Amino acid sequence: MTVNHGEIRKDIILEDTTLRDGEQAPGVAFNPETKLAILDALIEAGVKWVEGGINAMGGSETRVLKQMLERTESTDVNLIGWNRGNKEDVKATLDQGFKAVHIGLPTSAIHIKDSINKSPEWVVQQACDLIAYAKDRGAFVSVSAEDVGRSDLEFVKAYANQIAEAGADRMRLSDTIGILTPEKYYDIVREVSSSANIDTQCHAHNDFGLAVANTLAGLRAGARYFHVTVNGVSERAGMPDLAQVALSLHQQYGIDLGLNLDKLGKLSQLVASACNSSVHPWQPVVGSNVFAHESGIHANGTLKNGSSFEPFSPELVSGERKIIIGKHSGRAAIKYVLEQQDIQADEEALGQMLSEIREISMIKRSSLTSEELVQLYHTTMGVA
Repeated sequence: MTVNHGEIRKDIILEDTTLRDGEQAPGVAFNPETKLAILDALIEAGVKWVEGGINAMGGSETRVLKQMLERTESTDVNLIGWNRGNKEDVKATLDQGFKAVHIGLPTSAIHIKDSINKSPEWVVQQACDLIAYAKDRGAFVSVSAEDVGRSDLEFVKAYANQIAEAGADRMRLSDTIGILTPEKYYDIVREVSSSANIDTQCHAHNDFGLAVANTLAGLRAGARYFHVTVNGVSERAGMPDLAQVALSLHQQYGIDLGLNLDKLGKLSQLVASACNSSVHPWQPVVGSNVFAHESGIHANGTLKNGSSFEPFSPELVSGERKIIIGKHSGRAAIKYVLEQQDIQADEEALGQMLSEIREISMIKRSSLTSEELVQLYHTTMGVA
């Protein structure tokens, strides 16, 4: 495969795994209605590749996966069925109607020995046997190199060549415990992508807060596919957040994934609710503070030119610009918020209000509402 390292391919593919790896977050359990609602929201946002769940769980999981297949049958959405590395799982998933399957197998010595109690030779042979079976049934086949961060790179490269020869369509390079740096992940993806004629996929965990950076590094190293979840939900510290990676690619790398970026906020809120959590105010792209300004200098600059202190416009992601009145506010912000309440403020009163606003915000330990600001103005002006 010819790989132009350092430049992200134009044919990269985002695959969301909120409904599989995301749901593996401790304490998270999506019922069938929720899984279908999240699938619909992903599709509405323009996501074309979705890892839907684990058929081997049986029961309601198997039934909802069947519904997901029916829902996407006449669309261009690719639903991926995740499987353990055994024929029973793969057969059942294909029998259910999946046209694309992923096969989870490890490549690190610690996982091969202590997780599945097999040998490296067994892993290679098992992968090749399962690939042959799935390809004979006409499926798209993805295979993991799980725990690639602790795997012998020469073994991973040899493994990549063998599964490519067996007919696999892609190799998932999984930083299962999130230990890699962007530099190291770049090197691994570059080496594997250069040595084998197979597409690679980034699968990064966020244990050191590097999942987004590692994913971008892997794409720069030649990967074609990459995994994300909504809000970064997943096991332990999570995975790359869909919105963060999508916006970085769109704004910083000039790559349009075909997503409806204005749907990301709605999608984020849906998944947060399904996880019995909330979106952190400082969550990039979708957090409530992303377009909020309190500091006097920032608010004044933003009111004059929105791009002064915002890297992209709120309209791009259906965000809302907010001028917050609090301890660090200046005259321009106070005047603006009062004008929004149809009050043409007296300049002398604005100066008098500044110290009061600072004290009130510290007592409240939060900002002032527009109603509180109006009341303070009236008090300052001596209006009953």
